[in-house]
Amino acid sequence: MKSSVIRLAYGAALVMAMVYAVYTIRGPHGISAWMEKRREIREIEEGNTGLARENQLKREYIERLRQSQSEQEMEIRKQLKLLRPGETTFILPDSPKADTPPK
Repeated sequence: MKSSVIRLAYGAALVMAMVYAVYTIRGPHGISAWMEKRREIREIEEGNTGLARENQLKREYIERLRQSQSEQEMEIRKQLKLLRPGETTFILPDSPKADTPPK
């Protein structure tokens, strides 16, 4: 009789452990939450990679501006919209957007 009670207790403990495992895996903090966090981490890492590349390009551009007088002049003229005497600038209208229907 004692051995059957022990077997029953082990069986009940095993069933309870299995129920707890299923609840933990399928619950709100289980596999689905883990997969969602992995997806978010992947997206953030991809964003960080893009930002690192953008930072590198900006550093290279700044270095070119530091080293080249003509690059500096061209950037200043572009930002301030300055012209040298005798130069002509053509300003083209923006192309119509696809959202607006033609009249």
